[in-house]
Amino acid sequence: MKELSKLMSLILRHEADRFGVPLDPEGFVSIDVLLAAVRTQRPTTTREDIRCVVETVEPAKQRFTIVDDDIRANYGHSLDRRIVHEPATPPDILFHGTHGRAIAVILADGLRPMSRQYVHLTPDPDLARQVGSRRGAPTLVRVDAAAAARDGVAFYRANPAFWLADFVPARYLRADG
Repeated sequence: MKELSKLMSLILRHEADRFGVPLDPEGFVSIDVLLAAVRTQRPTTTREDIRCVVETVEPAKQRFTIVDDDIRANYGHSLDRRIVHEPATPPDILFHGTHGRAIAVILADGLRPMSRQYVHLTPDPDLARQVGSRRGAPTLVRVDAAAAARDGVAFYRANPAFWLADFVPARYLRADG
């Protein structure tokens, strides 16, 4: 199990891109995506093996966190200081996944980072739905990123799958199912 733990750490902390693992801005990825990457090196690994590593390999160090069907390495992804990103031109449309209880407030007040450093967005509606499903049935928010950027809203590229913003005013948002 210790060798599997080291491989999981390598993938989740250092070489996610090399293994084709798209981490969200907080370092989370679905367990199934991680499992597929692990199996490139250890073909017989199971979901239960991954859960076993989280629960039994140096449990006091809490190297990993599982939330629903997502996993992340704990260290190196949750910095107290704000992670600085260079402004970049976003795709025309981005999506934000949330739960249905939040949609009315978002459409009235805009997208705010809440307890995070930034608002998290993606051009992939399926990925946004997955992120939004962490707290129940997901609802998508469509962001007119092109118009927002033209009007001065700053966007930052977090990684190939995610974009960030400090705040997106409500006039650039609409519910998208």
